[in-house]
Amino acid sequence: MTITWLGHSCFMLECSGFRVLLDPYHEVQGLPDISVEADAVYCSHDHFDHGWTENIRLTANKENPFTVKEIQSFHDDQGGALRGRNMIRTFTAEGLTVAHLGDLGHQLSAAQLAEIGHCDVILIPVGGYYTIDAAGARQVADAIGAPVVIPMHYRKDEVGFDVLGTVEEFTGLYSPEEVKFCSGSRLELTGELPRQVAVLSLPR
Repeated sequence: MTITWLGHSCFMLECSGFRVLLDPYHEVQGLPDISVEADAVYCSHDHFDHGWTENIRLTANKENPFTVKEIQSFHDDQGGALRGRNMIRTFTAEGLTVAHLGDLGHQLSAAQLAEIGHCDVILIPVGGYYTIDAAGARQVADAIGAPVVIPMHYRKDEVGFDVLGTVEEFTGLYSPEEVKFCSGSRLELTGELPRQVAVLSLPR
């Protein structure tokens, strides 16, 4: 299984030739609108920077190797009163589970953590303002306990919304030995996953 970061909260999961696109966006500062081909698309909510499917070309007649589980959550810490609902999803294939937390805006309850269950990788928002911030993301990551944590939904130089925090605010909460700044946008998952915060680079 491979994970490719396409920017903001958008990722492509690939397994056995099947491509799953997560949270496609448009009108994100510094990024071109997503325009790709995929076999399936999942959106955590319908905001323009997470649920824009207009330029996605869907293929057909491929068997989905992923088992998908959905966990209801909220986009804010007031039960959705400010920004509505948010769908957390886990994707399991080849004995590995990846969780995409969408625009999570609160700490997870014991019931939600139990629903999520074991994860090998989590894709977690860290930029604050619209979602949990760096400190809140560290709490969520620790509660889930996945060995690989991939931050998303943050500001980097001229890319991302101005109100978001930087990824360094999140990685600074870990020791330098725990953080890996990757030279590429793609991470290949195997059965042997060293514990790390993996900061992927934007595709060139």
